[in-house]
Amino acid sequence: MKRRTDIDGARGPFVSTGHGLSRRHFLRAAGVALSLPMLESMQPVFGRGPATVLPGSDGVPRRMLAVCNNLGLLPDNFFPKASGRDYAPSPYLEILRDLRQDFTVFSGVSHPDVDGGHPADNCFLTAAPHPGRGGFRNTISLDQYIAERIGHLTRFPSLNLGVNVEQGARSLSWTSSGVMIPCEEKPSEVFAQLFMQGSAAERAQQVRSLDVGRSILDSLSDQARGLQGRVNGADRDRLDQYFTSVRELEKRMQMSKEWEAKPKPAVKAPVPLDPASPKEYMEKVRLMYDLARLAFETDSTRSIALLLDSVNSPAIDVEGTKITGGYHDLSHHGRSTDKLAQLRAIDEWHMRLIAGLATGLKSVREGDSNLLDRTMILYGSNLGNANTHVTTNLPTLLVGGGFRHGQHLGFDRERNYPLPNLFVSMLQRMGLETDRFASSTGTFRGLENV
Repeated sequence: MKRRTDIDGARGPFVSTGHGLSRRHFLRAAGVALSLPMLESMQPVFGRGPATVLPGSDGVPRRMLAVCNNLGLLPDNFFPKASGRDYAPSPYLEILRDLRQDFTVFSGVSHPDVDGGHPADNCFLTAAPHPGRGGFRNTISLDQYIAERIGHLTRFPSLNLGVNVEQGARSLSWTSSGVMIPCEEKPSEVFAQLFMQGSAAERAQQVRSLDVGRSILDSLSDQARGLQGRVNGADRDRLDQYFTSVRELEKRMQMSKEWEAKPKPAVKAPVPLDPASPKEYMEKVRLMYDLARLAFETDSTRSIALLLDSVNSPAIDVEGTKITGGYHDLSHHGRSTDKLAQLRAIDEWHMRLIAGLATGLKSVREGDSNLLDRTMILYGSNLGNANTHVTTNLPTLLVGGGFRHGQHLGFDRERNYPLPNLFVSMLQRMGLETDRFASSTGTFRGLENV
């Protein structure tokens, strides 16, 4: 495994000490420091504790799927002209007309100080400011915030999925120390992870691997403790954070061993076939939506992030329309009639796929309700207009989740309302007691629970 060569820039976390460290001590310390992000990024891979149904705020399990299309939607076709409950649907929202009472559309919202154009997709779920600046360091994403707090209730604390993602450059999921969690892109591998049990020998090998991982953690902890008396105060704080992370990871690995003894849920769905080409973008999106529904239906996880990397997509296949240019090139349409027509066809298929996902969740009964009422689908983008790279007035939908929907909440499209407030309301709907997330100022105004 390749180690990261730098975490905090040119000054490594253990370099600036008052009395210096030997090369041997420094290398050992660096090994500890550089291992931590990799260890944290293992969090979504391992299942956590025993399957216990802890209640949400109203006594039922709640879930979240956050979807970012990093080239957004044509704003004139997405945003309704009037606000409130009596708004006339826009062309795109007309596709969702049968679900009108199941979603809220927002305008005039954005992440304060999240600028930089395309790099802002990494901040869609973190709201960390100024992603395009040198020295930028991300913060924890919404899905991982949820996973840290209720991930122990399910086999997988979270899933981080992607379509055509530029690996190593983009992800929606980030740890509390600002480390990117890579996306899973192959539907067949996600399906296997969720539902294919493996042989007894394979399960035993996984348990042995977990034991080896714990022994490595013990060794690293011993090395780090030897440094505590030789570093300055700031470095001691870093070490304390490291020890806390190690202890938490050891607990999760122990829970993973318990999950290895439990059978995975059985589903009737066949193993999906992985699309062979990035041109099959829409099919990839559909498959990821299907996997999200199955994961929620089996309560395998309650937190999923999905990045649709349209920037990294070619001329994609769209039923009924010949797409002649790469997705990114089309987004810089310059008001070209032909490019706008192709983009509209692409956007409309995104709306159809969201409608299919929501309808599928609504058809699944869970207790006295349905899965859509217990699942929040956040669909949006880091760009308000991909043609100009602006990161304000973000097209945003919230579908399901037990809110009083059927409305357009419109805010000032020049001086935007903070989108992180929506994250606070979503966290509270998950049953988490918090009144802040990132740059939020409170809960989202006008959004009420049923």
